[in-house]
Amino acid sequence: MEYGESDVIVTLLTESMGKIGVVVRGGRKSSKRVGGALEPFHTMEATLEDKGGDLGVLREARIVRVRQGIVGSLEAMDAAGTALRWARHLFSARTREPDAYAALIELLDQLDQGASPREELSFAALRLLAAVGYALDFERCVVCGKACPDGKPSAIDAARGGLVCRACGGARRMLDAESRAVGRALQRGERVAILAPQAEALLALVDDAMAAHAGYER
Repeated sequence: MEYGESDVIVTLLTESMGKIGVVVRGGRKSSKRVGGALEPFHTMEATLEDKGGDLGVLREARIVRVRQGIVGSLEAMDAAGTALRWARHLFSARTREPDAYAALIELLDQLDQGASPREELSFAALRLLAAVGYALDFERCVVCGKACPDGKPSAIDAARGGLVCRACGGARRMLDAESRAVGRALQRGERVAILAPQAEALLALVDDAMAAHAGYER
């Protein structure tokens, strides 16, 4: 976002420092110091002046991993952009999130290689939620603790953290048994086959969780 007469503030998602806001001096007038390094989806190496305040200052930046396959596909760009917006809301400032960061990098790499955008996004989304402490319980009611038998459809409320049995009031979203099994596996980091309707059902749950816990709504 614009800052002052000529500067801009950008948000970096970093491996070593978590989420951090930095000022790019003169960023609205010249890109000499950073070139095209601030384009999204690529991995960059950054040199910061950081005194521990709310904002650091970006001194230099260069791209070290180009993902041209993403910028060449509108569907891939949409999936990658959604994941980065999620992360911006989920990550706490200056808090390392190694598992969440790894999930983001894997998603970007898979999209760069031509993987199915919505399927990859559903895989990364559940891992992101789990990494920052908002994992969904696909096995038992979050109210009473009663286990849901395998092979049974279930009501699920992502804002409350998972399944809600009928005796505890149920939930407006229903998840069929196959989608529940896929969601459980993806959240554990397993790569399993996922059908397009299953990916959309799981992404709807993630949207609910993001709105409830991170204040993010598409």
